[in-house]
Amino acid sequence: MAAVDLSHLSPEERWRVEHVRMHAKHRGHEAMHAEMVLILIATLVVAQLLLVQWKQRHPRSYNMVTLFQMWVVPLYFTIKLNWWRFLVIWVLFSAVTAFVTFRATRKPLVQTTPRLVYKWFLLIYKISYATGIVGYMAVMFTLFGLNLLFRIKPEDAMDFGISLLFYGLYYGVLERDFAEMCADYMASTIGFYSASGMPTKHLSDSVCAVCGQQIFVDVNEEGIIENTYRLSCNHVFHEFCIRGWCIVGKKQTCPYCKEKVDLKRMFSNPWERPHVMYGQLLDWLRYLVAWQPVIIGLVQGINYILGLE
Repeated sequence: MAAVDLSHLSPEERWRVEHVRMHAKHRGHEAMHAEMVLILIATLVVAQLLLVQWKQRHPRSYNMVTLFQMWVVPLYFTIKLNWWRFLVIWVLFSAVTAFVTFRATRKPLVQTTPRLVYKWFLLIYKISYATGIVGYMAVMFTLFGLNLLFRIKPEDAMDFGISLLFYGLYYGVLERDFAEMCADYMASTIGFYSASGMPTKHLSDSVCAVCGQQIFVDVNEEGIIENTYRLSCNHVFHEFCIRGWCIVGKKQTCPYCKEKVDLKRMFSNPWERPHVMYGQLLDWLRYLVAWQPVIIGLVQGINYILGLE
């Protein structure tokens, strides 16, 4: 089999030959493969326990390290595999997000900054949501053979769908973590919110605790005129602000008293509920994006030390 010239074979035939070679190479190594599987399972279990403990005991450092890894790890594979289109989008997203994050972490906080932050991350959230849906539909159409109606090759249609699905999920996860960090900084700076302890300011009924501006304004006064929303704890906010706090900023408690927000009541419109489920999916995927490559690398290192190929 080693002497076969593969240059004149079709891609399918070449794949079959390489498949046979792989099986011949690994024949008789069943015990070693079983050890590698056990190492993988044990590493996954131990890593999951450690990550859960870290997240519970030191959530701030856990979130910062996770965010950094989600931001950097795909960049490494992008440069290694020459995915230049992804790199261009990554650079543009990082540049704008860096500017928005810089504005969100400045003291004193400019009054227009909270709305700028929530608008940017809400825009990315909606784009990632739409991109993920289109990618998922493209994958499903390919699996059902509908791509043939448009004379598109299955591999091209599948690559298109998977790429869009990856873009949507990756930037959706990254956007939510950056938004959560910015929301914490801005709310703490405004003074009506504290991640641990009591707020530094007393909240009056006429002020939105998310943006710090007046809720009800006269025609001649400076402020934002828009719809309001009252939580079950009776605290009132600008509707845009509290939705941005919950959807974009990944918060499920009142910014002032920390009473749990009833998301089903807030998103009573059935067309809006998929946004909540999509956000929960992104929270689950962030573990795969941030920590799965690290765990796989750790497993490979253990196998190398033990002499397992």
